[in-house]
Amino acid sequence: MMSIMQKNTTPSAAKSRKEISHDRILEVAARAIRRSGYDGTGVADIMKEAGLTHGGFYAHFASRDALLAEAGSRAFAESAALASRVVAAAPPGLALQAIMQAYLSPEHLSAIETGCPVTALGSEMPRQTPEVRHAVTSHIKEMVDLIARQLPGWGQPQAHEQAMALLCALIGTTMIARAVDDPALSEALRAATMKQFTPAAG
Repeated sequence: MMSIMQKNTTPSAAKSRKEISHDRILEVAARAIRRSGYDGTGVADIMKEAGLTHGGFYAHFASRDALLAEAGSRAFAESAALASRVVAAAPPGLALQAIMQAYLSPEHLSAIETGCPVTALGSEMPRQTPEVRHAVTSHIKEMVDLIARQLPGWGQPQAHEQAMALLCALIGTTMIARAVDDPALSEALRAATMKQFTPAAG
């Protein structure tokens, strides 16, 4: 243990510092793409917010597209981890309602830069690189599977279809509820989706 502690200037220590910087860039970029969109996210701004020099960017990423793809994967992983925590904390038989309540909550509605990246970036994704779209596709499949596992008919085609429909409803409702400038309408949209899909939890 002492010999490891003393090797503060070895290449492995330098690599560790690089990994920390890399993770910091991804953390900032994952928030930035949800806040400003793919096209509104610039390398210089990300590096500045991360507390790093612009010139150091290419020590971490081959291109801006590579950063966007990896930042998207980071955002999706954060979203999936949060959904898994919601499921784990829910009382038995109430995981699906918990997912819906969390996804359609006012907190998620206002948390664009830390919420589900699909709702923040959905309209931009068809125009992104194959790497970015692959990350999106993988995340959506994971979310469908997570929802399907909470349904009574899990493992059956009907449950998978129901999960896809519910996920589409959650994403679409959130996007529209964020788009309108009428708080009452925004609330009504979220309440309507909850009402329509709550029986599915039974």
